[in-house]
Amino acid sequence: MTTIPTRAGTVSTPEELTADRVTKSLLGYGVIAGPVYVVASVVQGLLREGFDFSRHAWSQLALGDGGWIQVTNLVATGVMTVLAAIGLRRALRTGPAATAAPVLLALFGLSLVVAGIFPVDAVNGFPADLPQATTISGTAAVHLLAGALGFPCLAAALLVLARRLSREGFGGPATACRVVAPLFLAGFLGLASGLLGAAGVPVFVAVVVAVFALLTVVFVHRYRTMPNTDGR
Repeated sequence: MTTIPTRAGTVSTPEELTADRVTKSLLGYGVIAGPVYVVASVVQGLLREGFDFSRHAWSQLALGDGGWIQVTNLVATGVMTVLAAIGLRRALRTGPAATAAPVLLALFGLSLVVAGIFPVDAVNGFPADLPQATTISGTAAVHLLAGALGFPCLAAALLVLARRLSREGFGGPATACRVVAPLFLAGFLGLASGLLGAAGVPVFVAVVVAVFALLTVVFVHRYRTMPNTDGR
């Protein structure tokens, strides 16, 4: 059987080497998905006339002229998250979280795709050139439902991963998952219920940034635990 040496001093068959390379490529989408979404949303918010970070949700950027950019951002982030979930399933293979975490993460990714396809309504004066909604439209209802289903899936995925990370001896990432996941879910519920009032949007933005940053850390960590695939 042909084997290929790696810099780590181990050997892999060509098939194993190819499989690991594919897995690491898929995991890479989990590293970049969060930064792509956050940076694209912030840049749009700064450039779109009338957008107020303290009052307007990032989802509203999908409305009006230039709205296609945020639609693309949501759909692309969702697709990258699904691909990352596939990579996570391949990387974990067996044991705690090997199935549940990737499935939950993939469901969250799919919810982002749906949220991108079905936009919210224009409210609180943005976009100013569109009629402001007085009732929730059908598309907005689907968008909100996608979040109501997808966000808990993301929080659950992180909590399930925390168990796996803890068993593997990675206490820091495990603790971060256990802290950020409930905060993210609480921020979403606070916004959706109106309990946070005027602070709802800024708080939710903060927890979204935190949870995507954590996903990047988790996927960087899993990427680094993969075998060396240089093949030299």
